[in-house]
Amino acid sequence: MNGNNFRLPARRLAAAAAATVMAAGPAVLAGAGTAHATEDHGRASAVVLRTGLDVHLANKTVNVPLAVSLNEVKAPADAERSTLSARLDGVDGGQPFSVLRADVATAKATESATKAEGRTDLANARIHVPGLPLLSLIELEGVTSRATCEAGEKPVAESNVAGGVTVLGKKVTVAAGGTTEVEVPGVGEVTLDLSRSSTTSRTAAATALELKVSVNPLKLNVAEVEGTVTLASATCESPAEASSSSDPGSSGPGSEVKPQGEASDSDLAETGSNSMTPYLAGGAVALLAVGGGAVALARRGKG
Repeated sequence: MNGNNFRLPARRLAAAAAATVMAAGPAVLAGAGTAHATEDHGRASAVVLRTGLDVHLANKTVNVPLAVSLNEVKAPADAERSTLSARLDGVDGGQPFSVLRADVATAKATESATKAEGRTDLANARIHVPGLPLLSLIELEGVTSRATCEAGEKPVAESNVAGGVTVLGKKVTVAAGGTTEVEVPGVGEVTLDLSRSSTTSRTAAATALELKVSVNPLKLNVAEVEGTVTLASATCESPAEASSSSDPGSSGPGSEVKPQGEASDSDLAETGSNSMTPYLAGGAVALLAVGGGAVALARRGKG
């Protein structure tokens, strides 16, 4: 009788101990899991066209800003709209007018843990400003810009203007990396800043064309248009380089470094073990210990 009284609690104690060991194992693993460094992806952007123009109406008492953009994206994204129209109060009775029309107008920005890149392509494009519906501000056969930033590498920025360029109906020759001034009597003047680029240790920026505009249409209630037009621009910033992990052997004297985390697949294939092996072993040891205690208690009860 006494033996049964001791034997039942002993069995329950053994089962409870085993459950505690098995439950505690995963909890310990969760608290000491493998640490993963957060990845700092790069950044990139691209835009086909951006305007910053002030439109002075005929009475010169009202200035209307024209601030629009086409295919302006930030990584990860892309866009390929080939036309852009705008509407301004007081200009041509509020009717929409064309700002850009092209056969190809694409912008793409990508990013990853190792590389960021922005790129724009523009082909057979015509750009207009308010008050000059029939005369293009500029006509281009093709322009491209690209900014590439790779981790650990020097950033690259480049742009290119291919084919002919016509400004206010006048064909011009543009010089790479320089400025070109075009003046048309009775219409106005445009300064072209070609193939601008800049780089730092981690960033790059490229712009195919930036136009400084000052025209006097005197049509459609527009007296003057001043400001800038930017074509084919791309930027990027390199991803941060991953920091190297600390060497376990570099710990201070007398310190003991124990391996953490899970074994690789190759290790598992060689040993036939898995991540639960330590806990199964621990549970077995606990069962043996508790079982031995239960047997001893039972023998004492019989004695």
